[in-house]
Amino acid sequence: MERMQGEGEEDHLERPSPLTEKERMMIQDSWPKVYENCDDVGVAILVRLFVNFPSSKQFFSQFKHIEEPEELARSTQLRKHAHRIMNAINTLVESLDNADKVASVLQVVGKAHALRHKVEPVYFKILGGVILEVLGEEFPQVVTPEVAGAWTKLLATVYCGITAVYEEVGWSKLSTSTG
Repeated sequence: MERMQGEGEEDHLERPSPLTEKERMMIQDSWPKVYENCDDVGVAILVRLFVNFPSSKQFFSQFKHIEEPEELARSTQLRKHAHRIMNAINTLVESLDNADKVASVLQVVGKAHALRHKVEPVYFKILGGVILEVLGEEFPQVVTPEVAGAWTKLLATVYCGITAVYEEVGWSKLSTSTG
């Protein structure tokens, strides 16, 4: 049941409008409740990603052959990566009023995933959707529809920022499929 962007399709997302003050506050108010369980939430997000989008495991040699969700959740490498993701989100949330800091985080993440890990940028869009699903399910009292809307806008902004970094470093589908 994996939904993927079609081959050769271009994905031109309009950059979302900047977060409003109210949206920033909703994100920053909801985040501490999520972050206090950051390791478990991060693992839940990655396990959901890998179960629903198995091709996303191809970038992780340490656990790409693990099929069982319970076994994935116990993987030390998966737990470490989940922790790094949650810390990056934490830095973004804490820095929502500092555009330079946000850009810096997206630059580091984007360059590492484009150049070192060779991850297709569409996986950041997929991950954003999985994050929203898990937060909505795990924290329904905190991530109300209005708060989810603010998170959707933030994650779309992150995706656009990372995609821009990929473009800056010369990423193209051709370079990965023929190189």
